[in-house]
Amino acid sequence: MDKFLIVGLGNIGSEYDGTRHNIGFQVVDFLAQKHSALFQTGRLADVSYCKIKGKMLVLIKPTTFMNLSGRAVKYWLDKENIAPENLLVILDDLAIPLSKLRLRPAGSDGGHNGLKSIQESLGSANYARLRFGIGATYPKGRQVEFVLGKWDEAEIPVVKRKVEKSAELVETYVLRGLEPAMNEVNKMDFSS
Repeated sequence: MDKFLIVGLGNIGSEYDGTRHNIGFQVVDFLAQKHSALFQTGRLADVSYCKIKGKMLVLIKPTTFMNLSGRAVKYWLDKENIAPENLLVILDDLAIPLSKLRLRPAGSDGGHNGLKSIQESLGSANYARLRFGIGATYPKGRQVEFVLGKWDEAEIPVVKRKVEKSAELVETYVLRGLEPAMNEVNKMDFSS
């Protein structure tokens, strides 16, 4: 059976719930709920298992905090014997507008500490990542407060649509491959 590791990046603790930086957690929570899967505390991560048409998904939310996410990713890839080409990381991205999602097969960490940690732990940047645009609508010098802040009321409908679409994309990626999933999402605009 094909196995995939789906990683939602975020920080543990109730003070981070519903923040822009925790959107990766929100997406894997939604995916687990959609497939009636429950998260349990595991080593370095909360973990959940679900099957989609004969494919096994191992969903994790690292409990290491963002800057050490790579430890959890490496541990679960090794433990579940999953190849890096079956890894998908979901994260927030300031450089992408709120109206967009970007799926890529590889790339730089783009200054994201979670990706930086994963790259260091795996010794490679060759793994798929779904970047959830959060925009950069903050005053100069207020980046940290923005990223760790909660969504504005006006943003919530777009965020909900993007979370649902992100879960669908994970399914497309797992069932049909990265290319069809990229073709489906990279041109989409959620602003209307």
